[in-house]
Amino acid sequence: MGIERASTPPVRAVLFDRDGTLVEDVPYNGDPTLVRPMPGAESAIARARAAGARIGVVSNQSGVARGLLTESQVEAVNARVDELLGPFDVWCWCPHGPDDGCGCRKPRPGLVVEACRRLGVAPADAVVIGDIAADVGAAGAAGARAVLVPTPVTLPEEIEAAPEVASDLDDAVRLALMAPAASAPGGGVG
Repeated sequence: MGIERASTPPVRAVLFDRDGTLVEDVPYNGDPTLVRPMPGAESAIARARAAGARIGVVSNQSGVARGLLTESQVEAVNARVDELLGPFDVWCWCPHGPDDGCGCRKPRPGLVVEACRRLGVAPADAVVIGDIAADVGAAGAAGARAVLVPTPVTLPEEIEAAPEVASDLDDAVRLALMAPAASAPGGGVG
């Protein structure tokens, strides 16, 4: 008699945070000429695509609510990211400020849930890759896995609390495409 193993659904979607994860973080960037991919972004996205995952972006853009950006500027920057690294299967972004009480702003689940809905995948079959606790929180709130890629703005306590941490974007996609570790908080095989 063989050993029975719990099955883990395949990763059907990889959702990336935009600023600080896919591209260098330029605060409230409304200028497409300032878009610079993060090291390894192109190969990481290619790895996810080669594995058959749908690819999307989930991004807070509070500069719109703060009057620092227009929606057209956000769309122009997103188009530049698409031009350099895409095309992405879905873009979901929140124009609200931190105190607006919307359901879409990370760490709330709205962006992740909406991206998964548009992609036709369950959040449980998706992984969110980001650089701060809000990304991890949105994934968890939506029922998706999360992989944190620390940058200089990531707080030590965010790293310690993250269920999965990667050294860089390519490592994050590699982890995302693997079954979650049984000992990972909130991400065990069961």
